[in-house]
Amino acid sequence: MPIKQISIFVENKPGRLADITAMLAKKNVDIRALSIADTTDYGILRLIVSNPETAVVTIREEGLTVSSTDVLGIAIPDVPGGFAKAIRALADADISVEYAYAFITPEKGQAFVIIRVADNAAATKVLARADIKLIEQSEIFK
Repeated sequence: MPIKQISIFVENKPGRLADITAMLAKKNVDIRALSIADTTDYGILRLIVSNPETAVVTIREEGLTVSSTDVLGIAIPDVPGGFAKAIRALADADISVEYAYAFITPEKGQAFVIIRVADNAAATKVLARADIKLIEQSEIFK
């Protein structure tokens, strides 16, 4: 159940994030989650959006470098140790998490986390065995 994430190579200068989010807003693309990893000169903006295909086309038309990546989404209890259980299951199966970011959900007591791993199929099996709920793209925009 991979989720489509878009990643945009962004110059680290004032207004760039505002420009990108405005581009998406004009195309009625809703941003539900984001993460920014940066260096002095550039950053990688990772987004979970309502329409990844439209977002990729829109960003490319503006001359920016963008890619689409399959990531996993998990639903965890919003309590101490909720995330630890999922990450422990992956670690015990020797699956490394390249990066992760979380965001709020409409359901009280639950959090969603996006994780990037090298092998989504293997991670999906491990998480299912550990009784960790995987989410689908459509669940993020309910």
